[in-house]
Amino acid sequence: MNITIENIVLIGSLLLFISIVVGKTSYRFGVPTLLLFLGIGMAAGSDGIGGIIFDDMEIAQFIGIVSLNFILFSGGLDTHWSSVKPILRQGLLLSTLGVLLTAVTLGVFVFYLTDFTIYESLLLGSIVSSTDAAAVFSILRSKSLALKTNLRPTLELESGSNDPMAYVLTIAFLTLVINQDQGLFSVLPLLLQQMIVGGIAGFVFGKLSKFIINKIELGFEGLYPVLVIALMFITFSATESIGGNGFLAIYICSVYLGNQDLIHKQTILKMFDGLAWLMQIVLFLTLGLLVFPTEIVPFFGIGIVVSLFLIFIARPVGVFISLAFFKMKMRRRLYISWVGLRGAAPIVFATYPLLAGIEKANMIFNIVFFISVTSVLIQGTSLSIVAKWLGVALPEAKDSKADVARFISEIPKTAMKEIVITPQCYAVDKKIVELGFPKTAIIAMIKRNDKFLTPKGSTVINKNDTLVVLSENEEGIEEVEVCLNR
Repeated sequence: MNITIENIVLIGSLLLFISIVVGKTSYRFGVPTLLLFLGIGMAAGSDGIGGIIFDDMEIAQFIGIVSLNFILFSGGLDTHWSSVKPILRQGLLLSTLGVLLTAVTLGVFVFYLTDFTIYESLLLGSIVSSTDAAAVFSILRSKSLALKTNLRPTLELESGSNDPMAYVLTIAFLTLVINQDQGLFSVLPLLLQQMIVGGIAGFVFGKLSKFIINKIELGFEGLYPVLVIALMFITFSATESIGGNGFLAIYICSVYLGNQDLIHKQTILKMFDGLAWLMQIVLFLTLGLLVFPTEIVPFFGIGIVVSLFLIFIARPVGVFISLAFFKMKMRRRLYISWVGLRGAAPIVFATYPLLAGIEKANMIFNIVFFISVTSVLIQGTSLSIVAKWLGVALPEAKDSKADVARFISEIPKTAMKEIVITPQCYAVDKKIVELGFPKTAIIAMIKRNDKFLTPKGSTVINKNDTLVVLSENEEGIEEVEVCLNR
């Protein structure tokens, strides 16, 4: 079946519906949703029962880049600085040095195992060097499994921030494959430029985005998530246009925004959570349609050998060397090395060699796809078992920072006070979001001219307003008064 304008909406909606319904089983049986979505896409493809012919790499890559934007941005918004700060150095080393060591270790192995050139081998290693956060935590949630100490934030930070490094390495080694006359050191300026410019641009666009979101008056709450989507794509495209890493920029931008006071922040978070799920489904379905299972079969032998080496040798090498500088129990290091699922990003990165037209591009793509599937099958289905075996698991109820809902929900308050806003108060004519309230306090209600208002972040404080303030303790009330009268 050829995809046409007449049937694309029907086919797309049916596949989306089937994916959502079938994906429910993943939580019961511990099967990663990634695998189910890929399977549905493959079943609907030209080699499956659907017979849909889809082989346009440019469209697939475009869908992949757009989807990764949403997935990375949503992950950044959900990253709590308070939980990430204690393990920032570990997470950053895993997502940079760890990715590099994994790519090089696997690349050298592929070089000696196959007839690939050293640059082609390192290209393959770079493509599969990053991990997939969505697959990891969907399984942890399905088994009601939380992790001890700072293990979960470490995995979250690494999984959310290591795609940019893998992307930079992929582009660098693809450049060397195309330009055989260039040396390895010729791509170092590109690597540095991508990471430095991307990091700076992400922070700058984060500050700018916060200013725009809180200052602009849109009138409708539903427009604020749309505004953030526009800012996300501006951040990515502008950073790419000046030679930076767009993926790194949007991740840093989103982490910054996720830890700031924003107008309609709860609406933005919920919207992006839903969009991230949608983009994961669309991405995995597209990649499933793109793959021809009959073409993967010939690479079964080399695929399983490379995949096993990645799981049991290359990934642990990257993790153990990166964490050698830190004091950490061996069982935690072992679990971090086991949580190295390869997901959608490697398959998206594998489209770059195809579009570049290099000689072994098709072989690389099929091996990468095989690695992603086997990684999910072997590691994905055993994450909870290994966590319990290593003694790093604890009941979900003890994980106080398990999800976004807890992060944005109201904390039980024990102190209350009515505060009258005098004409001399600093807060007069200011939006609530601009006041910098402590996290432990909220304005529950505003009394204005004998009427009671439910406050939002965009609500402007007027003189003679009476604020009903709730806080965890009296200190929180005092901090609120300081914010109102500074």
